[in-house]
Amino acid sequence: MTLTASLKTRIASLSSTASAEKDALLPPPQHIAIIMDGNGRWAKARNLPRLAGHRAGTENLRRVLRACKNHGVKIVTLYAFSTENWRRPAEEVEGLMKLLETYIDRELEALHREGVQIRHLGRLERIPPALQRKIQHAIEYTRNNTELILNVALNYGGRAEIVDAARRMLAEGLRPEDVTEATFSRYLYTTGLPDPDLIIRTSGEYRVSNFLIWQGAYAEYYITEVLWPDFDEKELAKAIEHYRRRERRFGGLKA
Repeated sequence: MTLTASLKTRIASLSSTASAEKDALLPPPQHIAIIMDGNGRWAKARNLPRLAGHRAGTENLRRVLRACKNHGVKIVTLYAFSTENWRRPAEEVEGLMKLLETYIDRELEALHREGVQIRHLGRLERIPPALQRKIQHAIEYTRNNTELILNVALNYGGRAEIVDAARRMLAEGLRPEDVTEATFSRYLYTTGLPDPDLIIRTSGEYRVSNFLIWQGAYAEYYITEVLWPDFDEKELAKAIEHYRRRERRFGGLKA
């Protein structure tokens, strides 16, 4: 075989391999959930108060949501405030609630124009009444939008969600034999939505932190050292690329 023929054969082989690898990629995730961690460390590194980090994290939402839409993502679930976060200093909690109020006031109209449907995951109790009203207004105002579903997990805990689901089933008089995984899922806050394909955690912590512990049973996890305020479009693209190279077997094996 001549050198030219050998080279052509090698190029063809590489092209075939690259094509096969491309075909083997998973499609982009349809549902991404994000544990937005690292605001406090971001602020500390800049000698700023923790609330400045939370403010920077809130400012980051717009670009990440836009990037998700550009990647064809249909559902985004954000872990905004857990049932355990009430243990933080009162000043920080109050500041966070005010930040969320301000965010809704400032961004609701733009989110509506972009076709974003806002949903709340969690318990409304303990949330300040003014913020409760704004959340309920945002949900009602955007309920018919179809471009992107944005779940905001606020006063949310995975265990609390499971307890609430069990209580509702008992209240409705379901018999033990009526309770299946599919039935149980219908009583969760995420009823009617597919489970997350990809769960991203920023700031390098390797914990699920009581987030979507039912729905995330077979989600792919992506952990990055990047702090949430610095998690931009390029970092999201890395996470999605990493996800697409995974092999999802859901406990089984491929033939």
